[in-house]
Amino acid sequence: MTASCRRHYRTRATILLVVLLLPSLSGGQTNEASPKVLTLEDALNYALQHYPAVRASLEQISAARAGISLARSQYLPVLNGVYQDSRATQNQVQGIWLGTPITPTVEGPVGASSGQSYWGSQAIASFSWEPVDFGLRPSIVGQAKSAADKASADLAVTQLQVATAVGNVFLTAVAARQAVVAAQANVDRWQAFDQSIHSLVDASLRPGADASRADAQLAQAKIRLYQIQQAEQAGRATLASLMGTAGTEIKLDASGLLDLPPAESLPDLALAENPLARDQMATVRQIQAQEKTLSRSDYPRIFLQGNVFARGSELPNNGTIIGNWNGLAPARGNWVAGLTITFPNVFDFKALGAQKQVAKANELSQKALYDKTIQDLTGQVQTALTQLKSAQLVAQQTPIELAAARASEAQSRARYNASLATLVEVSDAEGLLAQAEIDDAIARLNVWRGLFAVADAQGNLQNFLQVLHGAKAGGH
Repeated sequence: MTASCRRHYRTRATILLVVLLLPSLSGGQTNEASPKVLTLEDALNYALQHYPAVRASLEQISAARAGISLARSQYLPVLNGVYQDSRATQNQVQGIWLGTPITPTVEGPVGASSGQSYWGSQAIASFSWEPVDFGLRPSIVGQAKSAADKASADLAVTQLQVATAVGNVFLTAVAARQAVVAAQANVDRWQAFDQSIHSLVDASLRPGADASRADAQLAQAKIRLYQIQQAEQAGRATLASLMGTAGTEIKLDASGLLDLPPAESLPDLALAENPLARDQMATVRQIQAQEKTLSRSDYPRIFLQGNVFARGSELPNNGTIIGNWNGLAPARGNWVAGLTITFPNVFDFKALGAQKQVAKANELSQKALYDKTIQDLTGQVQTALTQLKSAQLVAQQTPIELAAARASEAQSRARYNASLATLVEVSDAEGLLAQAEIDDAIARLNVWRGLFAVADAQGNLQNFLQVLHGAKAGGH
C-alpha cells in the first residue's frame, strides 16, 4: 500500500470515527432557525466565549483575584466590639484553673452560697494591629498572587485545548464536505452512465450483465455517498457541541481552506511561551510561594493592642445586692493598652521542618515536570513540521493524479462506447477518478491541518489565523 493510500485511509478512518463515537449529537435535536454560517475563526472565537469549560476557568480567575484581596486584608487592624446583659447567680470559690472554651468568666468576692441572681452588663471594644510581621503577610499575598497566576495559566491551557478541538473538528468536517462533493459527482456520473447502458441493453447492443453491473456500481456509489454525508453531519454536530451550542444547525464557510496556503512557514516561537509550559511554571511558582510563607512562619509576631471596656453589676464589693436593675447598664469604665509578642510553639519545629522538606521536594518534582513539558512540546513541534512537509509533498502530486484519472475515465468511456473495452475497465476508471477527486480535495486541507498542528504545538493559533487571512485576501 502506498503512502498516499495510507494517508487517505487514515482520513477516512478519522471521519468514520466521528460517526461511531458521536452519533447521539447528530440526532434527537432539531432547530427550526436558519443554519448559522461559520468560518474557522468564527467557530474558534465563539467557542472561546461560550464553551462551559472556558467560562468555568474565568470564574476560577475571579475567585483567585478575590483571594488576593482577602490576603491583603490582613494588613488592616482588627477592631471588635461586644455588649452583653446577663442575669446569673454569684456563687464562686477561690482558686485558678485552666481556661476552656465553655468556662464562663466569674468576678466578684467569695461569699456565702446562695441561689440569688443579679444583673450584670459589659461593653468592650478591642483593637489589635500587627506593625511588624517579618515578611509573613507579603508572603501570604504572594501566595495568593501565585494562585491567581496559576488560574490564568489554567485558562490559557483550557482555551488552547478548546480551540484545538474546535479547529481539528472544523477541518475534519470541511474534509467530509469535500468528500461529499466528490462522492456526489461520482453518483452523478454513474447515474448518467447507468441510463445510457440500459438504453444500449434495451437495444440489444450490450449484454444484460452490463446493466446489472452498472446498477450495482451505482448502488455502491450511493452507499458511499450516504456514509460520507452521515460523517459530515456528525462532524458539524460535534463542532456545535464543542462551541457550546449543541443542537444548533451550522454550516461551514471554508473560505481560504480549499486552496493551498502560502509557502512561508509559521514563525518560530519560544516553547516556554506555550500555555502548557506556562501553566507548569505557574505550578512551580505557586509551590515556591508556599515555601516562602513557611520560611516566615517560625518568626515571633508582634501586636499593638488596646481594650476599652465598661462593666456594671448589682453586686458591689461588699457582696450586698443593690437591686433596682442597676446592673443592666455599665457603670465603671477602664482601658488597657500594650505590646504583645507571641512566639511559635517550640515543639512545632519538627513539623515545620517536615513541611518545608515536603514543599521543596514538590518544587523539584514540578521543575522536572516542566523540563518534561518542554521536551514533549519540542517533539510535538517536530512531528507537526514533519506532517506539514509530508502534506505539502502529497498536495504537489494529487493534481497530477486527478488529471491522469480524468483522462483515463474519458478514454475508458470512449473505448466502451466503441466496443473496445468492457464495463469492468470503465468501473475501474470511475473508481480511480472518484478516489483522485477525494485525494486532491483533502490534500490541500491536509496542508492546512499540518499548519494548524504546528501552531497548536507552538501554543499560538493567532499566527495560523493570520496565514488564513492572507490566503483569503489572495483568493479575492
